[in-house]
Amino acid sequence: MPLPIAADYPSFLQVLWTMLMFFLFVAWIWVLISVFMDLFRRQDHHGWFKAFWALFLIFIPFLGVLVYLIAYGHGMAERNAKDIKQAQQAQEAYIRNVAGGSAAEIAHAKELLDAGTITQAEFDQIKAKALAS
Repeated sequence: MPLPIAADYPSFLQVLWTMLMFFLFVAWIWVLISVFMDLFRRQDHHGWFKAFWALFLIFIPFLGVLVYLIAYGHGMAERNAKDIKQAQQAQEAYIRNVAGGSAAEIAHAKELLDAGTITQAEFDQIKAKALAS
């Protein structure tokens, strides 16, 4: 005879089923958010097209996600990869700009130091200022 307290606990299969359903729900929400992000990030469609899809996804979400993925799923990965590549290029250009500017200032200050135009203390100040910015 089981303990009365243990009788209220769900079985192991019920726990697994609940975990599976929770995982699938979270995955579906993730896909829905990905579709919304792709929809509003697209540059090839405007206004009413996006509004139609947004309403479709809000009022009939499961069918809307499936239809969107079937119709435009092939381009989602390409657009995402293109956006990531553009962001990386912008970041690399910014890093080169910041690092290159500092290095150029230090090199110019070193030339002035070697030419005797500035003192070692002035060179150190310019170098510290360039590295701080």
